[in-house]
Amino acid sequence: MARRGEFGEPVELQAGGRTVRLTSPGRVYFPARGETKLDLARYYLAVSDGIVRALRERPCMLHRFPDGAAGRKVHQKRLPRGAPEWVETVRLHFPRYGLHADELCVTEPAAVLWAVQMSTVEFHPWNSRRADPESPDEWRIDIDPMPRAPFGRVRRVAGVVREVLDELGAVGWPKTSGGAGIHVYVRIRPDHGHGEVRRAALAFAREVERRAPGDVTTAWWRRDRDPAAVFIDYNQNARDHTIASAYSVRGNPEGTVSTPITWDEVDGVEPGDLTIATVPARFARLGDLHAGIDDALFDIAPLREWADRDAREGAADPAPGEADRGDA
Repeated sequence: MARRGEFGEPVELQAGGRTVRLTSPGRVYFPARGETKLDLARYYLAVSDGIVRALRERPCMLHRFPDGAAGRKVHQKRLPRGAPEWVETVRLHFPRYGLHADELCVTEPAAVLWAVQMSTVEFHPWNSRRADPESPDEWRIDIDPMPRAPFGRVRRVAGVVREVLDELGAVGWPKTSGGAGIHVYVRIRPDHGHGEVRRAALAFAREVERRAPGDVTTAWWRRDRDPAAVFIDYNQNARDHTIASAYSVRGNPEGTVSTPITWDEVDGVEPGDLTIATVPARFARLGDLHAGIDDALFDIAPLREWADRDAREGAADPAPGEADRGDA
């Protein structure tokens, strides 16, 4: 256990008219360059408009690293104890276990800073909002490379994803995953449950696989996937499956960031270049590249028709809850 003052005296940070006290500000969180807990807090302040937009009103799972990114990771659904009264939550039911949990629901920058005070590095929101957690308003396309897939293959698959989205008339908002993949988000009307959105996402993934069979797999079990292929992980649209939000830092020594990019950047982006050290200046220069995401709604009806067609042709929907997780 750290001695009092070992990592510096507490500092107070201002965010949206609130004061957030940060203890152990000098604790190193990202050993590759030596960034500290205070550097992490300052990063989130620099991109506060973007991270709040990505998290606003969404149930949010926290990935906490009490000893920094080189230490253990704590997956936290329930809001950590000691939260100020202004930190907002949403109560969720987990029927598999017969339990409830009050999860963080970010509505302002200070809530992000408070989560950092509680050693949070990564923010993993649901694809629905607290007004109706059972009705997603975000369809997530996770372009997730298998271990031997080069990033050039991820880029090619992202191009096919864009092609199919354009044909559907859907606006896709790409971002790096902060790891080895690319995520594309599409705003959808919250008219369907998680199961129906996931089924639609699988139909889309199969269409991408048809167009790029040498690059893409939708195989259900990891053991059945080519280790050099790219998996379109439609399972990320299942209830309570979450991936790192736009502008979320990832818990690795380099402090990489899941960063919004333009489609034109896909062919040249190097995810390792997007870190807490570089993204603030990029954000100051470009603003939030996902700023218009809420204005581009897509109706998933065509994807539901594709799913029905696939079913008629004998394709099976995977049983809920049996997917192996893999967050790039």
